[in-house]
Amino acid sequence: MRIRPAHILVIAVLVGWSLAAHAQDGQPVDDPGAVGALSSAPVVSADGAGKPTADEIAAQLANPNTPLASLTLKLQHRIFEGDLPDADDQHGTGMLFQPSFPFPRANGDVVLFRPAIPLQFDQPVFDPTDLGFESDFGLGDIAFDLAYARTTKGGILWAGGVVSTLPTATRDSLGADRFTLGPEFLVGKLTKKYVIGMFPSHQWNVGGSGDADISLTSVQLFGTYLPAGGWNVGTSPILSYDHKANQWTIPLNLSFGKTLILGGRPWKLSMEINYYVEQSDAFGPKWLIGFNVAPVVENVLATLFK
Repeated sequence: MRIRPAHILVIAVLVGWSLAAHAQDGQPVDDPGAVGALSSAPVVSADGAGKPTADEIAAQLANPNTPLASLTLKLQHRIFEGDLPDADDQHGTGMLFQPSFPFPRANGDVVLFRPAIPLQFDQPVFDPTDLGFESDFGLGDIAFDLAYARTTKGGILWAGGVVSTLPTATRDSLGADRFTLGPEFLVGKLTKKYVIGMFPSHQWNVGGSGDADISLTSVQLFGTYLPAGGWNVGTSPILSYDHKANQWTIPLNLSFGKTLILGGRPWKLSMEINYYVEQSDAFGPKWLIGFNVAPVVENVLATLFK
């Protein structure tokens, strides 16, 4: 059965309702020491009482330089369009797993390691022989970044590091079969009510058996407002430019979510929608609807290196 946007919305509503039914807005963590262990860094309330609330954890999770470790799972449904035959009738569903394992340092800075592992359930692929689309299932190319990050006392965010993509796709249609590597930077501003900033990066192909030459610039713009009660509303579109194809991909993005405390563990639930105002004329996404679940977890890697 092909998963449609309505299915994702039903799943989001049911899961969100079920979790919210067992949580309270602004509920403090029962065991703040446990949350500190999750990040291998102290996580305390602004009043020093040592009991961070959902509001305070929501603010930390909104910070891209957070010391908290988390396991983000994104269920994404795309609606495509284009000039190819039947392009406007194509849909695709996938899942993106994005664990984040910060390595906090004694001076408060963090070393960030963030892989992104994509799994496509029914990716539409055009067959030029039959002049039609087929549906492919499999693992895509795994990307990751490794960065050194700092959040100053004044709320200034900065980070610098490297980003890379590995040729792990299980089917040719799901990856480029190329190793890529390049620099990344981040600059932003964090307050009690919002976080804003930008996250540019660039990748070139440096190996692999694929034929494609890759030179790709990406810029993620992010802005999140934190009203109260663990809620967040924001936007984080990822703009990209393919220098080889001279092609922009530009979405408009809106997201909203809530941080809950369940059994002493913080969870962030969110939904997002992207509308693409610029993409490939031949074939590309028009809409993306996503439902994200992100529990804060024990940072096993940081514990091993302590």
